[in-house]
Amino acid sequence: MEQNFSIKHWSEDDKPREKLMLKGKAALSDAELIAILIGSGNRNESAVDLSKRILAKVEHNLNALGKVSLQQLMEFKGIGEAKAVTIAAALELGRRRRAEDSIELSKITSSKAVFDLMQPIIGELIHEEFWVLYLNNSNKVIYKAQLSKGGITGTIVDVRILFKTALEHNATSVILTHNHPSGKLQASEADLAITKKLKFAGEQLDVKVLDHLIITENGYLSFQDEGIF
Repeated sequence: MEQNFSIKHWSEDDKPREKLMLKGKAALSDAELIAILIGSGNRNESAVDLSKRILAKVEHNLNALGKVSLQQLMEFKGIGEAKAVTIAAALELGRRRRAEDSIELSKITSSKAVFDLMQPIIGELIHEEFWVLYLNNSNKVIYKAQLSKGGITGTIVDVRILFKTALEHNATSVILTHNHPSGKLQASEADLAITKKLKFAGEQLDVKVLDHLIITENGYLSFQDEGIF
């Protein structure tokens, strides 16, 4: 009787679920976790085998899998709209969890601290976003906000909204951040121009612009560190 509860007596598609129940979630591979999400494979392969094939397509990189579109996921035999949406939703939850975890790093002591805080939020996006960190006298982040969202080519920054928000939150300084979906860590003429404009506006309102970071998936460029600020 007890033998019937052994993993080997379960179907291939049910084995990951049983393994999680018996050994805990940390014991499962990425493919097994995805297999639980999709529930079943197709006529020729189990959910685990299908998941392995999906992961192989993105070189076993979960960050890359999070960028795959629903249409691309549905190109795999056995992945319909519902399964594709389930995978996308699970990966988005993981991304948001990373973003929430990073909030604990509230005191900014270096440009690396800014990167650690913002990379989970904007580093992996396929479009450009401009965010502002609002700091108090102790260099602690008291508020952060997306100022603009644009296409791959750029964003539009509203100077009035930025400093209105700073005054509303009694911020004494701000740090500018935006991502480059292209992965290029190089400041454009537009990046330099908006930074100069915001620095000047901040000086008039006694709200100091401390730095501007360009963030990508794997790195960052700090205007302050590079002496181009």
